[in-house]
Amino acid sequence: MASPSSRLQTKPVITCLKSVLLIYTFIFWFTGVILLAVGIWGKVSLEVYFSLLNEKATNVPYVLIGTGAVIVLLGTFGCFATCRASTWMLKLYAMFLSVIFLIELIAAIVGFVFRHEIKNSFQSSFKHAIDGYNSTFPDPTSEAVDTIQRNLHCCGVEDYKYWEQTEYFKQKGVPQSCCSHTGNCTEADMKDTSKLPDKVFQKGCFTLVTSVMEEKIGIVAGISFGIACFQLIGIFLACCLSRYITNNQYEMV
Repeated sequence: MASPSSRLQTKPVITCLKSVLLIYTFIFWFTGVILLAVGIWGKVSLEVYFSLLNEKATNVPYVLIGTGAVIVLLGTFGCFATCRASTWMLKLYAMFLSVIFLIELIAAIVGFVFRHEIKNSFQSSFKHAIDGYNSTFPDPTSEAVDTIQRNLHCCGVEDYKYWEQTEYFKQKGVPQSCCSHTGNCTEADMKDTSKLPDKVFQKGCFTLVTSVMEEKIGIVAGISFGIACFQLIGIFLACCLSRYITNNQYEMV
C-alpha cells in the first residue's frame, strides 16, 4: 500500500486535471456548435457556387455539419466520462478525439492539394451553364448564373464578350442579370455589341467567384484547422487524467 502522503499528492492533481478537462470539454463541445453553424452558413452562402461544381463539392457543407454534430455528441460523452472519472471512458474519449483529429487533418490536406481542381471544375461548369443558359424556362444552373452575375456585378466568364458566342445571345443578347443599371437595358441594347460596354458589367465572373470562394473557404478551413489542433489538448488531458486515476487506484491497494 502506498503512503498516505503519496495519495494526498495524487488526489489534488486528479481534481485539477478533472476541472481543466471539464472546461476544455465544454469549450470543445461549443466548437462543435460553431462547426455546425459554419456548415449551415457555408451551405446557405455558397450554395449558388456549389451548384456549379460536381456532387463531391456540394457535400462539403454536409461534412462540416456532420462533423459538428459528432463533436457535440463527443463533447457530451467527454463531460460524462470526466465526471465519472472512468479510465476506460477517458481512454475511449481520447481515442475518438484522435480519430476525428486525423480525419480533419486528412480532409484539410486533401482540400489544399486539390484546390486548383475546384477552380478548374468551376470554370468548366460555369462555361457549360452559360452555353446552355435559358431564361424562358430557367433551370437551377441558369438561375445560379443570374444570381452570380447580379450579386457580384460581373458578366460572362472572363468578360461579357463570352456571351456573344452563345445561342442565347443570337436570340436575346446578353441576359438582364448583366445589366449594370437595372431597368435601363432593353433587349435591343443587349444584342447591340456597340452599346454593351456602357450597359453591362465589365468584369468577368470567374476571377470574382474564385476570390469569393477562396475567401469563404479560407474562413471555413481556418476554423476547422483550429478546432483540429485544439483536440490535441483534449487528447493529452484525457490521457493524463486516466493515468493519474489508475495510479491512484494502485496506491490504494
